[in-house]
Amino acid sequence: MICVHSLERAVRYYPNSSALCALEAKLTFREFHDEVVSLAAALVRDDFKAGDRLALLLPNGADYIKFVYACSWVGITVVPINTRLSIVEIDHVLADAAPRGLVRHSSLPTPTARLSWECVADAEPFTGQNGDYPDPCYDPEALLALIYTSGTTGRPKGVMVTHANVLADIHNFNYWMQYKEGGVYLHAAPIFHIADFPALFAAPAFGACQIALPRFTPQAFCQIVEKQRVNYTVLVPTMINILTQYEGIKNYDLSSLEMLAYGGSPMAPELIRKARELFPHVKLVQVYGLTETGFLTGLRDGEHTHDRLSSCGRPCPGVDVRVADEDGNFLETGQRGELIARGANVMRGYFRDPEDTTTAFRDGFCRTGDIGYQDNEGYFYILDRSKDMIVTGGENVYCGEVEAVIMMHSAVREAAVFGIPDPQWGELVAACVVPKQGTMLSADDLLGHCRKNLANYKVPRHVEFSDADLPKGSSGKVLKRLLRERFWMGAERAVS
Repeated sequence: MICVHSLERAVRYYPNSSALCALEAKLTFREFHDEVVSLAAALVRDDFKAGDRLALLLPNGADYIKFVYACSWVGITVVPINTRLSIVEIDHVLADAAPRGLVRHSSLPTPTARLSWECVADAEPFTGQNGDYPDPCYDPEALLALIYTSGTTGRPKGVMVTHANVLADIHNFNYWMQYKEGGVYLHAAPIFHIADFPALFAAPAFGACQIALPRFTPQAFCQIVEKQRVNYTVLVPTMINILTQYEGIKNYDLSSLEMLAYGGSPMAPELIRKARELFPHVKLVQVYGLTETGFLTGLRDGEHTHDRLSSCGRPCPGVDVRVADEDGNFLETGQRGELIARGANVMRGYFRDPEDTTTAFRDGFCRTGDIGYQDNEGYFYILDRSKDMIVTGGENVYCGEVEAVIMMHSAVREAAVFGIPDPQWGELVAACVVPKQGTMLSADDLLGHCRKNLANYKVPRHVEFSDADLPKGSSGKVLKRLLRERFWMGAERAVS
């Protein structure tokens, strides 16, 4: 369904315009369409069918884009895997998703799990199939992707994203960002993130050429923007912060850049002001949402006023965001509570996980886990999280997942993980650990253990050891507030 409203639309309206740029080669929308359909036919030749799942462990690039489109054409569900995960974590995702096949890149970790169908894209390119081509899948409720979040207890959860969900995201994002026809869109953020994934289908719908940056560095970003005359992109605040500190940026012509959307984690007002100074000609758009919901609110360029820099904006038509108390009752303007949302952009649920799906919804609304309020003009502000989660460099880290790994160490008796503020990454993962009596445990030993089982961004950057028990409430729950409050005193945005 999504292909009909994106790629097929582009072929009708912009057949000879540039659709995809890879290295020095460019494909028109007609050529891109033909390659996608040929690839879809090859997947059908290898007995893939609608409803099957295909995992992708690839860096940003043309292969990634083509495989996503070929799968969506057939009705195959894509399982995009975070390229920063450890082998243990990748194995967990594959075990949970149970895909029929895997497309991977030789530069990334090789999972232990072996699947019956596998393609190493850079070593043995998967060639298209000529002849009978399948018709495009047109089922709004078909699963387009399983996008995995870290589990609160260490178990990954696959968010079921439908074709209709992503089409809604395209409409919603266009409300805030207001695409124009043509131009060049840069995938600078990872495609496997919900912040960038819908752009795969939004770009063709508006006749924009896509180009992907395999790995973000400030120099690589500036070079590609200058060379390809990039007009639109989405960045996480950490990327923007790195760009503001890059002295070489003044040596590049970035005047083609018209629109910069940012999201994935809160961005300090001071960093927003620096971004304004760095890109005075660029329109800024903040977007807020979750993997489970897609885009929920947006703060348009003209709304970036001094008094609203801490706001995540307002929802567009078709997205209903409310503030609710612990019992699910709607709260009045200015009252603090949990942000809940409903709309065509909200996930179907968690894959093969009815219990967590039930917990995630209440009275038809998806619970975000974010605590905030709405002002008199309808703008939302996020103050805290009810979920035990850290957002570092745009990546979500569930504290329970890291704690579970730390507790696997034979010398650990207790552990608590929490977020502490950091000017570059937004938050850092911190841990307070109580060793077992009579054991010797160093930070290096503990971190080495974590690196074997966790993605690098989940490994604690700050470790404290305590001889005393962790502080607990009457129910026995660790009072992390007492562990982290000294770190957050005076912080501009206290969200952990």
